[in-house]
Amino acid sequence: MTITKCFGSATATCVSAPHPYTKDNCKYPCNIFATSSTISSTTTNVTRRPLSLSLISTAFSSLIFSPPPSYSSPSPSSKFPISNFFEVPNSSGLKVLDLLVGSGEIPSDGDQVAIHYYGRLAAKQGWRFDSTYDHKDENGDPNPFVFVLGAGKVIAGIDLAVRSMKVGGIRRVIIPPSLGYKDTSREPIPPNFFDRQRLFTTIFNPTRLANGEGSTLGTLIFDIELVSLRSQ
Repeated sequence: MTITKCFGSATATCVSAPHPYTKDNCKYPCNIFATSSTISSTTTNVTRRPLSLSLISTAFSSLIFSPPPSYSSPSPSSKFPISNFFEVPNSSGLKVLDLLVGSGEIPSDGDQVAIHYYGRLAAKQGWRFDSTYDHKDENGDPNPFVFVLGAGKVIAGIDLAVRSMKVGGIRRVIIPPSLGYKDTSREPIPPNFFDRQRLFTTIFNPTRLANGEGSTLGTLIFDIELVSLRSQ
């Protein structure tokens, strides 16, 4: 089943040809994708074209700390309203913006979750240091990042952000240094050596840390899509 979702208006009409969305066929950025949901007692999966996060992340590429002017006043009845970032309660400063609210289950501690993400470093003008869409399997398809929620293997900001998402949702997250890379062992770690080196030498730069820049060097921006979860 093909579904057309419009992020800006519940009544906007979008056409899929010749392009998924253009200024001529829809006033708002839309995402057209195939989806099928399978829910059992142990697994929730959402299958969609792998470019769904890519399209939304690109459409909102200029949106870091506030919505862009062109999308700042959506219809109040919009199914996917664009709102301001909000701080997750009891998170020590994690700020999130839901770009797409999922319709699946919410994960719990111990669940195995799969996500797609784009990771950017605020100190480098939003330099993208890693993306799951660059991690390909033998068929050339992007590999999602899989981890166990609450196991302490990933940076705290991602763990906190994912635990309040629904499967199928997409969220932009601003992660402060205290919830980011405190050391070089927490995942996700860029597989490319040069990207990894640049990331960590920026965050842990001794001279800049001595100058009191620690509160800004490690700030991260992640676009996260919760693809699936499996209860353990």
